[in-house]
Amino acid sequence: MSSVTQDIISSQVQSLSQAEIEAFLFEEAAMLDEWRLDDWFALFLEGAIYEVPQAGASDEASSSRNLFYISDNYFRLRHRVERLKKPGNHSEWPRSVCSRLIGNVRVLGAEGGNYIAKSKFITHRSKNDITDMFCGHHMYKLKLIDGHIRIAEKRTQIDMNTLRPQGRISIVV
Repeated sequence: MSSVTQDIISSQVQSLSQAEIEAFLFEEAAMLDEWRLDDWFALFLEGAIYEVPQAGASDEASSSRNLFYISDNYFRLRHRVERLKKPGNHSEWPRSVCSRLIGNVRVLGAEGGNYIAKSKFITHRSKNDITDMFCGHHMYKLKLIDGHIRIAEKRTQIDMNTLRPQGRISIVV
């Protein structure tokens, strides 16, 4: 990569601050905790991807070759949000009470007009007198569109060997 290209990438990354990306990720977590699923979905660009590989999968795992709990394009993500909001969605009606903690947010660089960011998470889900905990990290490709940060790609990596205690994922982690 030429030094000119490197300088352009560096200036792109600097145009969106660490604090702005952190605030965005904190607000995204709040939207999910407060079950503002339409607001959350609106954060995604048309053509966006949302993936959750199986627990214990490597960061390099591909949905075309590996088992993924969730591998949604924009269309499927829209339908997931609609299903989660319906009373007929028995796994989440009444909905779980969730609390998400986001930390260790790092801006890793820029790629093709996207900001690459990574954060750690802990999500507590409480339902039917049982509290489950999920931990892991999120990888994002974020884009600045008309002054607003939008998600081009989100990958939630569960940093656990198995989901045995939880049994399933019925929420957006």
